[in-house]
Amino acid sequence: MTTDIDQAYQRGFQLRCDGRYAEARQELQKVLSVEPTHVNALHQMGLIQGFEGDFDGSLATLATLSTKYPTNLDVRYDLAMTQMMLGMYDEACGNFRFILSVNPAHEKALQQITYC
Repeated sequence: MTTDIDQAYQRGFQLRCDGRYAEARQELQKVLSVEPTHVNALHQMGLIQGFEGDFDGSLATLATLSTKYPTNLDVRYDLAMTQMMLGMYDEACGNFRFILSVNPAHEKALQQITYC
């Protein structure tokens, strides 16, 4: 079953990257129906919310995941980027600083911290 979950996640991820959000959501829902706490699927669902214009929903999803999984730097980075996009600069910069405190070589956070 794990293989099916992994394959559904990979399909959902690729569809999200391709901008095919409705199809991506369907694949990710398959993952979540079997494994409701699959952090990567939840993360992708949060990103899809933002890409479809539900910025508040995306922010809430990513913030919840960041609180629940504080060492998941991918979630924290996307939360920070969403905060930057929404003009929440202090919060975003705090998240970039957190990322860099955990991983001082985090390339994307290093690029973004220059805006803080």
